[in-house]
Amino acid sequence: MTTVSLGMPTPRSAPQVGPVALPSDRPATSGLVDTFGRVATDLRVSLTDRCNLRCTYCMPAEGLPALPKDSVMTREEIVRLVGIATRDLGVRQVRFTGGEPLLRRDLVDIVRDCGALPHRPELSLTTNAVGLESRAGALRDAGLDRVNVSLDTLDPDTFATLARRPFLERTLAGIDAAAAVFDLVKINAVLVRGVNLDHAADLLTWCLGHGFELRFIEQMPLDADHSWDRAAMVTAAEVRDQLGERFVLEPDEEPRDGAPAERFVVRARTGARDRLGRVGIIASVTEPFCADCRRTRLTAEGGVRDCLFAHSETDLLGPLRAGAGDDVLADLWRRAMWGKQAGHGMTDTGFGEGFTQPERTMSAIGG
Repeated sequence: MTTVSLGMPTPRSAPQVGPVALPSDRPATSGLVDTFGRVATDLRVSLTDRCNLRCTYCMPAEGLPALPKDSVMTREEIVRLVGIATRDLGVRQVRFTGGEPLLRRDLVDIVRDCGALPHRPELSLTTNAVGLESRAGALRDAGLDRVNVSLDTLDPDTFATLARRPFLERTLAGIDAAAAVFDLVKINAVLVRGVNLDHAADLLTWCLGHGFELRFIEQMPLDADHSWDRAAMVTAAEVRDQLGERFVLEPDEEPRDGAPAERFVVRARTGARDRLGRVGIIASVTEPFCADCRRTRLTAEGGVRDCLFAHSETDLLGPLRAGAGDDVLADLWRRAMWGKQAGHGMTDTGFGEGFTQPERTMSAIGG
């Protein structure tokens, strides 16, 4: 894919509460369209930048300074913006992320309020599951449709090495609680060379046995230490090779339909080659799917990001608090997404000429 620099919206120094002038060449559509014809229908909402783990590929061992409480969206502000997205902008899926969203005491209320919106979206949650054991039932009752749990290994020592916290038992208890009340539980795993690469097949075996759908995610250059190294990153091709030693992977028959994961049907390598389930691989770096990206993002501070790797944001929270109407906020959002670039600028060998790592980390942006 060739990256074309379209420019990004310039954050305003003061909130705007009047009409927003959209680009004259933008089509007359209410949705979140960009100049390449992509339409965002999947919203990721970060509820907090705080986390109770310190994963090596995300946060430094000492953690990061937390955002001031008054700069983070309140429950009411989150629900209002999600309401605008679903009613006026064509958003159909909303995923709550972090940091760790379970650290929000009002998480169940946020889910319940969003589930009661007139144009109800599909609601999901990405979590490390530490603390999910006691809240899974309440979240399901509030209207949450499914959960994605981050789990990189089943080995306690390796888990403690990667997460810098000995919380594997708590994570597994949270997964068990989620499996008891949700029809679908997805597991997200990041493989790190020299640490857990050889755990891939065991993790898939475990997920298949429990009815979970596993996603392997290439490590992205969004770490706080800015120490990401393309040469050290485990690629999608390597993941397929690792899994291929134990399983047969066949392209999934269902269309990808804008999903970040390329899915494969998993079959046994021996005997009748029975179908065992599915596995997905999210190859953001080496096999990017930018051309069919359908995501828009809200940071915990109410900033619109059109891409994980964007270097600027369009503030919605400031105008909202200054009294802007829903129509103004919707047009600010439309303008932000109109400027989305063709791709993130990385190449299959590393950083391309069009890529610079964002200053903000995954925990600050929201996954």
